[in-house]
Amino acid sequence: MGNVWSSEVSFKNGELHLSGISAKSLAREFGTPTFFLDETDFRNRAAAWGQALQNTFGENAGTVYYAAKAFICVEVARWLAQSGIGLDVCTGGELAVALAAGFPPSKMELHGNNKSVAEIETAIENGVRTIVVDSLVEIERVAAAAKGRGKRQHVLLRLTPGIEAHTHESIATAHEDVKFGFSIASGAAWEAILATKTHVEIELSGFHSHIGSQILSMEAFGIAADRLIGLLARYRDEFGQELPELDLGGGYGISYLPEDDALLPEEVLPALHRAVTASCELRDLKIPRISIEPGRAIVGPTMFTLYEVGTTKEVVLEDESLRNYVSVDGGMSDNIRTSLYGAEYTAVIANRVSTAETVQTRVVGKHCETGDIVIRDIKLPADIAPGDLLAVPATGAYGRSMASNYNHVPKPPVVAAVDGKARVILRRETFADLLSLDV
Repeated sequence: MGNVWSSEVSFKNGELHLSGISAKSLAREFGTPTFFLDETDFRNRAAAWGQALQNTFGENAGTVYYAAKAFICVEVARWLAQSGIGLDVCTGGELAVALAAGFPPSKMELHGNNKSVAEIETAIENGVRTIVVDSLVEIERVAAAAKGRGKRQHVLLRLTPGIEAHTHESIATAHEDVKFGFSIASGAAWEAILATKTHVEIELSGFHSHIGSQILSMEAFGIAADRLIGLLARYRDEFGQELPELDLGGGYGISYLPEDDALLPEEVLPALHRAVTASCELRDLKIPRISIEPGRAIVGPTMFTLYEVGTTKEVVLEDESLRNYVSVDGGMSDNIRTSLYGAEYTAVIANRVSTAETVQTRVVGKHCETGDIVIRDIKLPADIAPGDLLAVPATGAYGRSMASNYNHVPKPPVVAAVDGKARVILRRETFADLLSLDV
């Protein structure tokens, strides 16, 4: 059974505490809704992935790239730099955050299916080590930008291995009919390899694959690795040399519900090692340097969102049963995943003990939208009431990073807690922030 709370969350007399600070104290000081981040847990998870890659692959260990898209801000980028792992960015904005934090570009990679000329130029100018190329157009853009700066740019080709990963369609990224990468099966991947050979400014070092997100089984990762290694062997046979790198992406699932079993680094890396070793031995290849890209697996479990209940309402359903609608002071503007993916979460009353019977409940937000649902179905105590605090765990990934200003609602802050102290690392937006864009 998975643990949905971070390591420094505890419950005392029914009240949630983070790093020893009570939910009521947190709400009083920082307001709601707020994302609360367990700094100790975050640092430990980042270190665990880095150490597991090194321990498992040894001299063949590449880089653990934290996927910034899950959640990034300047302070988190600083923690990542201190941890020694790398950083994967996919837009100019994410790159700007990394550079503002002083993150070393030599440990960064730039992703994205439509990198602008400006984004590519900025990455090359700042010494970003790896650009993951996603189209023939980008090969030309990277070559031109590198030539103009007298540099030779290290690149990987993002490949589509043709795998239907067991996850939601919107976050499955390795089957054929997607916007990402070069298909191995159609021959597009080989065409891209040949295209890189026409530019002395491009140093092709290997291949990249990312099969999807929130995947809870290792089988698909092994299949993807085998197909990429098959192309490494073809490259060796054609050009008489072996490409030295393979980036197998991320997408390792976490526990959103107590019954979910997360993919942990001590499971993921040995499974990848077995698959890579077997595939390389079959083709008489040296094991390449292996890199991975956990994002959700690091930050997802380290945060929870704290809401205040505003209203409750009993609704009679068609079968004459009752559902309690619990409205909180956030919603789809701070967590779009339920509406977008049908994502499931759990929640607890965070400020007190309740001995009331549990009833069928739907947790909804304050937005003018029927689909504004935080948790579609959950059993919560019948006595939940306005003013209660509701905590939703595992909201670190794609909560604040996908937040919007729908209905002109300001985005919540992110507050980090460690050693019994809490501080704002990303402040709450204000109405003045919203109005500042009007001309």
